[in-house]
Parts: sequence; structure tokens; C-alpha cells
Amino acid sequence: MRTEQENTNQTEQETTGLTVDVIIPTYHSDDKLERLLIMLYKQTVRPNRVIILHTVSYEGELQPLPEIEGSNITVVPIEKKDFDHGGTRKYGASLSDADILLFMTQDAIPADEYLIERLLQPYKEEGVAASYARQLAQENDNLIERFTRSFNYPKKSRVKSKADVEQLGIKTIFCSNVCASYKNSVYRSLGGFVDRTIFNEDMLMAAAMIDAGYRIAYVAEARVYHSHSYTYLQQFSRNFDLGVSHKQYAEVFSRYKSEAEGIRLVKKTLDYLVERKLYIHIADLIFTSAFKFLGYQLGKRYDLLPMKLVRCFSMNKSYWDKLK
Repeated sequence: MRTEQENTNQTEQETTGLTVDVIIPTYHSDDKLERLLIMLYKQTVRPNRVIILHTVSYEGELQPLPEIEGSNITVVPIEKKDFDHGGTRKYGASLSDADILLFMTQDAIPADEYLIERLLQPYKEEGVAASYARQLAQENDNLIERFTRSFNYPKKSRVKSKADVEQLGIKTIFCSNVCASYKNSVYRSLGGFVDRTIFNEDMLMAAAMIDAGYRIAYVAEARVYHSHSYTYLQQFSRNFDLGVSHKQYAEVFSRYKSEAEGIRLVKKTLDYLVERKLYIHIADLIFTSAFKFLGYQLGKRYDLLPMKLVRCFSMNKSYWDKLK
């Protein structure tokens, strides 16, 4: 006799035709993870499994979990020295045989119960191999962060293909594992995420899919709350790591126009502030943009810098320990 949970999963599979496993790397998580997990099990399409890749600082460190009726959550410990943005997620994917792999971060909160359902919708279209959600700013975020979120994640959905490269540049392969799903069969056929990267494992996979003739769907109706109000130094470090990844995978990123997109964001943000006479925020924009630009440019030249300085500049300092 089938259990109630098995009957629920069977109904969902018949409705969507696809099974979904959610994979979430965690490290020193807070209450947002609990809210995320609770919302996952309120979805109209519930996950088959939730696989938590818990990076541990010391042996025996536990990942607290909320009690959720009918949940199927597996916690897999990852030693801190072994964590990698690409390799750890690749390992998590290897534990799943679901049709769809949905990757999320521990601080991405579904805005409603339709997130998974809406991320699955594009797979009805031919050639779609990945879909990703719209990221909404949170109430306490500053004005520039809010505008940046609306710029990078607009209200209109779009399916991107190789034909869009000339128009969209690097936006063609833009995809974020804050909340992104991948067709498992295609993901595996392309070798999965890269084993080692400081950043951008999601865009590298998206690029491989675009190169192979598949399409990437941005689903504006699938929404999560996720944003960061970084300080200037944090913006510098984040963009330093971005530059590092662009340097290390130059054979991919050099094929897409990227600097122009950053300039367009600054201009659009400036126009937004001027039109609304929010002049007091212009200085913040100038400093934010300058720290981002400097960090990115130094990151692209990280191999010319002393390792001590590289570690100082980087947001992901443990990444460099593996080079010793």
C-alpha cells in the first residue's frame, strides 16, 4: 500500500511529468534556511528530495533542520577544505537521479508556493535545458541594490539561445544558482559543473548548454527573495572573484561582451536617480561602481599579484588554500 507522501509525489509527477530534487549547499546557515525548507514543502510541486551539502567547520558539526511533515531531506557533510562552488554542487548532482536538478542557496526564500511549478513550465518548450528564477530585493536593502536587482532580473521572462549572443552579450549565458534548475540528462551529457572554480559555475554550465544548441529560460514569474547589501569593500572582493573566474575561464567568457553590460547598469542607475531627484545617492553609486570596477580589473590580473594580496582581496579565501 502506498503512503500519503508517495501518493502526493505520484500526483505531482503525473501533473508535471518531471521529478525534481533540490540541492542546497549550506555553511553557518541562519533562520532563512528554515524558511526556505518550509516553503519548499508548501510548493504546488513538491521536491522528490532535498539534498543539503553541509560544509562543516569541525567534525560532528550538525545542520539544524525544521520538522516538516512528509519531508525527505538528506544532509551530506562536506569538509570545509573540500568545498568548491563547482565541485561541491557537482557532487550533489551525482546523488540525484531526478529529471530536474534545482540548485538553491541557503538564503533564497521562495516568494510563493508556485516557484517550482513555474520553473518547470519552460521545459515544455523544445530545447530548453535550464531555467532560473527572478531574484527580488528585500525590504531593508538600499536603493541601489534594489535597482540592480530589477535591472538583472526584470519583470519579463525570456528564453535565450545562441541566436541572442550578438544582442545580449554575456547576458545570454547569465544564470544564477541562487535558484536555477537544469535538465539532468543534458547536465550529465555535458559533464556537469566544472570541478574547480571560485565563482560562476552556473554561467559556465549555461555557456556549455548554449554552445551545444540548447536554450536557457529566465522565468520572471518564479520568484525568490535574495539580495545582499554589501559594503564597498565587499563589492570589491566579490568582483575580484568575478574577475578571477573570467580570467581562469577566459576561453568561455572572452567570447561574450561583459564590460558594456556593467557600464549600461551604471548609466541606467544614474538615470533612475536623476529622474527621481535622488541626488544624495549618486555619490554612493560612484563609490560602489568604482570598487566593483577596481575589484574586477584586479581579479582579471590576479596571476600578476602576490598570493598574500590575492587572498586579502578575495571573498572566497579558502579557495586559495588548495593551491598550497
